[in-house]
Amino acid sequence: MSYVRVWLLLALWGGLLLGSGWVQPATAVSEAPVKEAPEVGGRGEGFQPEGKGEAKEEGKKEEAKEDECPTTFGPIITDTAIPIEKGKFAIQPTGGLSFVTNTLSPSWRRTSAGGDFQSFFMAVKLTYGLFNNLEVYGVIPYIHNWARNVNEPGPQGERAANFGGLGDISFTLKYRLVEETQKLPTVSAVFTPTFPTGHFRRLNPGRLETDQLGSGSYNFTTGFNLSKYVRPFIFYANFWYTMSTAYSTRKDRSPLGLDENGNLVEGDPVSTRVRIYPRDYATVNLAAEYPLTKKWVALLELTSTWGAGRLLGHKANIPPSALLSLVPGIEYMATDKFSLALGVNIDLLGKNTNAKIIPILSMVYAF
Repeated sequence: MSYVRVWLLLALWGGLLLGSGWVQPATAVSEAPVKEAPEVGGRGEGFQPEGKGEAKEEGKKEEAKEDECPTTFGPIITDTAIPIEKGKFAIQPTGGLSFVTNTLSPSWRRTSAGGDFQSFFMAVKLTYGLFNNLEVYGVIPYIHNWARNVNEPGPQGERAANFGGLGDISFTLKYRLVEETQKLPTVSAVFTPTFPTGHFRRLNPGRLETDQLGSGSYNFTTGFNLSKYVRPFIFYANFWYTMSTAYSTRKDRSPLGLDENGNLVEGDPVSTRVRIYPRDYATVNLAAEYPLTKKWVALLELTSTWGAGRLLGHKANIPPSALLSLVPGIEYMATDKFSLALGVNIDLLGKNTNAKIIPILSMVYAF
């Protein structure tokens, strides 16, 4: 690809970002973006270096065949870099059940979660090859939360609750900027708007926060995906930056007053409108695959999100969060069209968020 083409694409990408609404002031609340359902990756690379199909000598053909990148499922969470072929379609359901093990404090310490909290998620990813080197995909998540044996009961003494529904829907454009060669990795640019379709307003205190299914804001993510085959490993990386719009919600706040003895006490909770200014955050995902056989592939991912300030608009009014997670997994290539992967997301460390363990099963069928 010529340098002119790359710079024209980057200029177009910048125009998309400016037109997406990032330049408008925004606002935020609470902890980092709601992410009960991990991002969905999948559908591996399988790159063939340039010139293999043109080898004239039989010996060169055999050598090229040995150096071909094997077809894999791809990482479970880390996104791939090579777009799906033009006119092709793939469907990928991914489900998991998360168990909150601890709350991660502002000082990176693990503290009690204050109860038993679980979440089930099922995200369906629909991918289509729109043009050469350009794919589009949407992710539609369903989330169901449970809370049991909570330390701080609801207003009527509730110690258990559950709630489920649609999460925040996202739509992604992925364009390949650089095609992989013997020295260079595949490099793709991505742009993802996420819409606040998950429930986040009029939260019921009796549901113990299980009814918050969405972040409440429009999120705009841009960045780059990379992949490279270095025999026998396949490496992947994501470098993304996300900005969010402000939104309003209501919170119960207890006004201060004086009792009959003149002591300062909290009064009855009063619902108050609050303007939330979320923080921007950076995502860095790394993954490696190791083909064990033609059908079985070992997988290891290291995923992370890092809260930042706000590049545009009002100053953030929620504390910064961070989370680093490890995902070991195994992939099985059942047929040329169908494959699946099983992994476990283990939150290692972070701050101002919850630590979870999430067994995840993902399947993909390519038409």
